[in-house]
Order: sequence, then structure tokens, then C-alpha cells
Amino acid sequence: MDELSIDTRQGLPEHLCVLADLYPRETWRGHPNFNQLTAFWLERHLMFRQVLAKITEASQTYLDDPQQPRFAPELSRYTGFMLNELHGHHSIEDAHYFPRFQTFDKRLVRAFDMLDMDHHALDRHMHGLTEATNAVLASLSRGQRAKDEVGALLQVQEGFHRFLDRHLSDEEEVIVPVILEYGAELE
Repeated sequence: MDELSIDTRQGLPEHLCVLADLYPRETWRGHPNFNQLTAFWLERHLMFRQVLAKITEASQTYLDDPQQPRFAPELSRYTGFMLNELHGHHSIEDAHYFPRFQTFDKRLVRAFDMLDMDHHALDRHMHGLTEATNAVLASLSRGQRAKDEVGALLQVQEGFHRFLDRHLSDEEEVIVPVILEYGAELE
């Protein structure tokens, strides 16, 4: 079993914590190299978690009471927003930030390989969420109740949540310590 696989790892593998151990999460914001761009990047991660929690909660609410007139338009709007923003966010990381950051510390090459594997897995998760959401919206647009479809969607959302939270947490524990350690060289 691959220790870097997002399907099995429980956190950042120990041998990749070389900088994370030096810069625990609770010290990040007080560090002189913690800048506005880093704060913005972490806020984007928080926003992804919040939007996913919102749509997951909406699906659970629909299952509890299908008389939710705003469910379909809000599901469509928030899911589409989150998927579009995630795609853009990770595309920028892959094309610009990760190639640059991985040159600063050779001990973290495998960490960036892991994040790259995560981003490929993210594409599959995004596709699955899109398909499950579209199945719900198609049923609702035909005037049908969609309890089975929403139940399936809820499972996809919950799996996506576990995946995304693991990925974002591990990504943060790789990237922020690199910024804190090598901040002056990043400018």
C-alpha cells in the first residue's frame, strides 16, 4: 500500500514533515514570513470546506424534508461555484506555485509528488460530484422527488468532504512551512 495515497493516509507521512515539525500550524500567523497571499490561500481552503459543508447539509435537509423549494437552485449554484473555484485554484497551484516551491527543499520532492497525485484524484472526485449533482437536478427538473438520487449524492458529498479535507490539510502542512522557511527567497 502506498503511504502517499490519499485513499489510505491519515495525515502527512512522517518523513515529509521536515518543515511542518519546525512550523506547527498554531505558529503560522505570527511568523514574519506569513503574508497576505498565504492568508488568502488559506482562506480559499476554508471557503472550499464551508461550501462543501453547506451543500452536504442541504442534501441531508432535503432527505429529512423534501419540501425545500430552494434546494435545486442552491445545489446547482453552490456546487458549480465550488467546482469551478477548485479547478482554478488547483490549476494555479500545479502550473505556478508547486513547481517553484519544490525547488527550495529537496527533502519535500515526494510531498509535491503526493500533492500532484491528490490533484489527479481530485479530478475524479469532482467528476463524481458533478455526475451525482446532475442526476439530482435532472430528477427534480422533471418534477420528481429525488430521495434516492439525493441519498446517493450525499454519499458522494461525504466522500468528497473526507478527500478534500485530507488533501487541503496535508497541502497546507507542506506549503505554509515552505513559505515560512524560504519566504525571502520566494520574493
